[in-house]
Amino acid sequence: MKTLIDSSLIESALAKLEVTSLNDLSIRQLVSLVNRFEKESGEEFIHFEIGVPGLPPSQVGIEAQKAALDNGVAAVYPALDGEPELKAAASKFVRAIIGAEVAPAHCIPTVGSMQGTFVSLMAVAALDKKRDTILYIDPGFPVQKTQADVLGIRREAFDVYNYRAEKIGPKLEEYLSTGRIAAILYSNPNNPSWMCLTEDELRTIGELATKYDAVVIEDLAYATMDFRKGLDPATGLPTQVSVTPYTDNYILLLSGSKMFSYAGERIAVACISDKLFERKSESLKERYGLPSFGNVFVHKLIYTLSSGVSHSAQMALAAMMDSAAEGVYNYRDEVAEYARRTERIREILTRHGFHIVYDKDVDEPVGNGFFFTIGYKDMSGGELLGYLLQCGVSGIVLTSTGAEYEGIRACSSAIKPHHYDLLDQRLAMFEELVANS
Repeated sequence: MKTLIDSSLIESALAKLEVTSLNDLSIRQLVSLVNRFEKESGEEFIHFEIGVPGLPPSQVGIEAQKAALDNGVAAVYPALDGEPELKAAASKFVRAIIGAEVAPAHCIPTVGSMQGTFVSLMAVAALDKKRDTILYIDPGFPVQKTQADVLGIRREAFDVYNYRAEKIGPKLEEYLSTGRIAAILYSNPNNPSWMCLTEDELRTIGELATKYDAVVIEDLAYATMDFRKGLDPATGLPTQVSVTPYTDNYILLLSGSKMFSYAGERIAVACISDKLFERKSESLKERYGLPSFGNVFVHKLIYTLSSGVSHSAQMALAAMMDSAAEGVYNYRDEVAEYARRTERIREILTRHGFHIVYDKDVDEPVGNGFFFTIGYKDMSGGELLGYLLQCGVSGIVLTSTGAEYEGIRACSSAIKPHHYDLLDQRLAMFEELVANS
């Protein structure tokens, strides 16, 4: 039967990328592949593969950034540890949304949470020579594992879907009891499954991190975007459950990319617990020449990687965080559009025989949000992606995220109103292709 993309074109494109299987593609490689297919076929794809914000950037941020540029900040080097306005706003945001106290001095701007994770891994891995391993609670953002590989840091991981609620503690202890775990890293809500760790699970993680002296790196790129949860009745603000009440060994990664649709400016904040920021170790001094974690983070790592973060972007994030913490800017109403899109997409997919791979959040259905996961019968992720690409639909293979289950990670961010009918048509083509294969 006729498809939009011939399978031979997919094979030749993989060869040019020096990749032997669709299972081995990185997100950016897949984007390059799909862009090529669109150009050569003249057909628009349904882009499920990359989580680029699909909403206009926050006007609050834009106005603050323009004002900063008008005031001449482009000519001035930003402070390594961040501008006072952003440090204060980040501390205020964490207090309002999470209920945690992190001193402004310990809120460090980073070039997106990508840099925040990279620097955190470098610093944490040097805290104690005996602790040489990062434990990833999977599934997760694939590049965060690539970062450990680039740095030569040992890593372990497990798929949390099988170890929710009371099962998560014993599973964590399997790894923590070895004495080798320097840090535990996870996202909440989860990329790619959109599962959300509960208060009880976070308590377990925090208490065990304290017991075994492991740092928790909590990636909050999608903070407060569990749209099943309402606003705090006392404050009228959205809230985010966190590990912070249960350990003082943590780094919170807060990004402007998804909450505020400000991905293009590469701006985030690493909020380091007061105790960890001030922590000293001989291992840090031997490796970096400074004994304290915070000084290493800022004056060795941020300094050598980027010499700080764009001054005007810091002013944008400061304004967005401050107005959100005040309840003046309701960013959550804007990003709730992703949940509406996902709900509609999931209905179309299930009508064509697809299923949600990570469908449960402990004892309730997983919520609608930025990401979701799909499978089709007993197909492997690579096989499914191959069929979908031929029909003009893209996504990333779930196993690349550390998932134990086969399928595709999909994102609703790039969906436009005309895509729903187009998706319906493409999936009808997919069903016919599979039936005739």
